[in-house]
Amino acid sequence: MTSDFSGSTPEWVGIDHVQLAIPVGGEDLARSFYVDVLGLTEIPKPAVMAARGGAWFEAGEVRVHVGAEADFVPARKAHPALTVRGLEQFVESSGLDATWNTEIEGLVRCHVDDPFGNRIELIDTPRCPTPATRSKQVGESS
Repeated sequence: MTSDFSGSTPEWVGIDHVQLAIPVGGEDLARSFYVDVLGLTEIPKPAVMAARGGAWFEAGEVRVHVGAEADFVPARKAHPALTVRGLEQFVESSGLDATWNTEIEGLVRCHVDDPFGNRIELIDTPRCPTPATRSKQVGESS
C-alpha cells in the first residue's frame, strides 16, 4: 500500500462512525435502544449492505453502525465514547442504568450497556476537558 503523503503525517480530522456487533436478527431491539432510548435516527444503509443485516444510526456528528454477527460476543471492554450535552439530565429522564465514573477529574461520564451487552461510554460535552488538559490530568495521576 502506498501513500501520497511523501513522509508527512496525515491530518486526522475525526471518526466517521463506530461499528458495534449485534446478534443476527437483533435489529428491532437495536432500534428500540438507539432510536427510542438514545434518541438517534436510523438512516438507510446502501442496498448491498442492507442485505447483510444491521442498521445505521446518527444524530449530528455521532454515527453508530450495528452489524449482525452469527458468532456474536458483546464488547465489554472496547467501546465507543459518545458525547452529549446535559448527560446527567439525559440519563435521569431516559431511565438508563448507568455506572458513573469519576476517575478523570472534571469529566462527567458514565457507562451503559446496549441491549446486547455492548459497553457504551457517555460523556457530558460542556465539562469535557481539552485533550491537552486530559493528558495532563491523566499524567498527574500516573
